[in-house]
Amino acid sequence: MFGAVQLGLLAACIVLFVPMGMAGWHLSRNKVLFFSGALFITLAVGVHLTPYFPSLSSYLSSLPPETFVPDRTYCIPLLHQIEYNASNLGGSWSWDDSGPVSACGFEKLGRSDASDLLNGSWVVVAGDSQARLQVLSLLNLILGPDEMGSVRVDLFKRHSDYQIVVDETGTKLDFVWAPYVTNLTDLVMKFKADKNYPDVLVMGAGLWDMLHVTNSSDFGVSLRLLRDSLDSWLPISTEFGTDGPVTGSVSIRSPHLFWLGMPMLISTMLNTEEKREKISDDLRGDYDKELYRSRLLRQSGGPLLLLDIESLSRKCGAGCTMDGMHYEAAVYEASVHIMLNALLIESHQKL
Repeated sequence: MFGAVQLGLLAACIVLFVPMGMAGWHLSRNKVLFFSGALFITLAVGVHLTPYFPSLSSYLSSLPPETFVPDRTYCIPLLHQIEYNASNLGGSWSWDDSGPVSACGFEKLGRSDASDLLNGSWVVVAGDSQARLQVLSLLNLILGPDEMGSVRVDLFKRHSDYQIVVDETGTKLDFVWAPYVTNLTDLVMKFKADKNYPDVLVMGAGLWDMLHVTNSSDFGVSLRLLRDSLDSWLPISTEFGTDGPVTGSVSIRSPHLFWLGMPMLISTMLNTEEKREKISDDLRGDYDKELYRSRLLRQSGGPLLLLDIESLSRKCGAGCTMDGMHYEAAVYEASVHIMLNALLIESHQKL
């Protein structure tokens, strides 16, 4: 069967290149006529090869999957389809083993694979305590247990920034305390002024605004200003779909941008009277609406891929939180692996 394909290709080459060479000798001074002749010959070759297409397709389908590197951007909307171990909520999780999710081949990265993926990268995570827990989970993955002791102490200094460089890989990770959206906008504008941009930027805010400002409309205005600052910061303006840049637009591979969503809030478990009074389900709903209206997220045509902590924490449930706001490590571990798998997909890499 494969010999027939080879003979067909050989015949096609003879039919294509011999006449083209002869035509080129005579028609080199008339390029329009030459290329018109080349187009005609190419179409003729297509006719010659048509009988071999079924055999060729069968041959390609018989090759092992690893022969090809498929485009997996269709998998990005499936990244949050995880489940927790019912007997050990908050302790272990895995991706749903249903057909579409299983076919995407999502993987929990080990320390070596995660370090290789982030090798030489500058990662910035900016936001409130949720962002700090995201950093903690990422560092738990790429650092050894001996290093994490001192890291934990420095990382959880109240309302402060944190920076670390992993010597073995050259990975630089910055945590920036930025509890309000206006803080995030200032950070983005600083990157632009310095002309120095991170490879991965994870941002998130909203909890402090809900508690201390309690005005969803103002929150929406701040989000739109952040979106405008990102538009002026990104090297090329790009239209985004839910899976990434839409067809026909210019793809921006770096920096990789993520929005760290707010968790599920359980008002009866919040640890202060002020929080229980101000942070209601209705207010949370208004803040979520403003986030989607801002067009920051890819789901609404923006540049940031959502790390949906609300979905991850809701699946884990009330048993995974002590204060109705901060959750067990498994929630943030899942978020980190979702981010890393998104990076693998968007950079067209495979472990």
